Amino acid sequence: MTAMPVDSGDRLWTELWVSLASLLRSYTAAHGLNGSRQATVELGEERIMVRRGERWLRLERAGAEIDVMREDGAGWRMKFGEDGRIGSETGEWMEMDMQAESWARELMG
Repeated sequence: MTAMPVDSGDRLWTELWVSLASLLRSYTAAHGLNGSRQATVELGEERIMVRRGERWLRLERAGAEIDVMREDGAGWRMKFGEDGRIGSETGEWMEMDMQAESWARELMG
């Protein structure tokens, strides 16, 4: 039986996705150290869900595209770059760790 070829782009987006979830776990834990606040981070193949009390962040991925949704109904689209950064709809690019830290700060604040 021959293995199906895997698109190297798909593999890259998957690796970046797992890295983003790991960063979110680390940063939410770090922001919760000064108190009893904790967040849960659930990683799926196409969804990352971060919850802390009534606050939540849901990320859904299709390839490099990421749909971001918040508990207040706000939503927007971002995307991974091949260099590991995350781009916004406005064309601004941010290092993935800085974006994860920003989301963690908002959720844990």
